[in-house]
Amino acid sequence: MKKTLLAALALASVTTLGMTAEASADTYKIQSGDTLTHIAQKFNTTINQLATTNKIENIHLIYAGDDLEVSGDVAPVAEEVSVEEAPVAAPAAPVKAAPVAAAPVAQAPVAKASTQPAGSVYSQFIAAGGSDAMWQAIVMPESGGNPNIVSPNGYRGLGQTKQAWGVGSVATQTRGMLNYAASRYGSVNNAIAFRQANGWW
Repeated sequence: MKKTLLAALALASVTTLGMTAEASADTYKIQSGDTLTHIAQKFNTTINQLATTNKIENIHLIYAGDDLEVSGDVAPVAEEVSVEEAPVAAPAAPVKAAPVAAAPVAQAPVAKASTQPAGSVYSQFIAAGGSDAMWQAIVMPESGGNPNIVSPNGYRGLGQTKQAWGVGSVATQTRGMLNYAASRYGSVNNAIAFRQANGWW
């Protein structure tokens, strides 16, 4: 009877010791599924104390793998009380900044200083067999590219002449100029050279 009583007391003592055994801890590594409530209960502390000690701004957001400074003794793990608290978030993956592609710098087209006229008269002149050199050296100095111009002395058209080819369509005037250049100077190039040297043709 005495042995039985001693055995029972020893068993009760061990059971009580097992229920109240507490281990001292300074840091705790957050596990997946942990909440601050659970950790606070485990270390006999409060959520606010944990938040203050660890500078946690959002008590509903903690990360698995982070270490928490804790104070107090580890208490026996009781059944977790349901608290509206966000579960532990998975460790945040490092955010890689997307490479910034340098936008190609569009260079403004360099405007060439050109005396080449734009417009239908020039196009018709070229289409009728005239050249850009003839346009620049003879037509522009003589008439400014106006097929209908008449000088005070009665010279008409693109090539400023009193002959019949000085009137009519651009094509007619162009052919007249080409024939005149060939018959009088031997070629368009010779006519251009003469016009540049003398200021008339």
